[in-house]
Amino acid sequence: MNIWPVQDAKARFSELLETCLRKGPQLVTRRGVDAAVLVPIEQWQRLTEGAKPTLKDLLLSDAGRGEMNIPARGARKRRRSEPFE
Repeated sequence: MNIWPVQDAKARFSELLETCLRKGPQLVTRRGVDAAVLVPIEQWQRLTEGAKPTLKDLLLSDAGRGEMNIPARGARKRRRSEPFE
């Protein structure tokens, strides 16, 4: 992974993008500190898809228990059911 100071990344963005597409993720630094990574879109999509929890994961997780945001039911009254004859 190449390291690009932010000044170089701004001045040579097209080159940064082409390098990212050919060689993979590129690291951008600001004042010598890691600030961002430019990644190809396919890799980004794989990362974000893998980060989405499934419904099963959500229902089985301890973090969300008792904190489910269930909307209140409407104020409408139920119809009375007529007995069968």
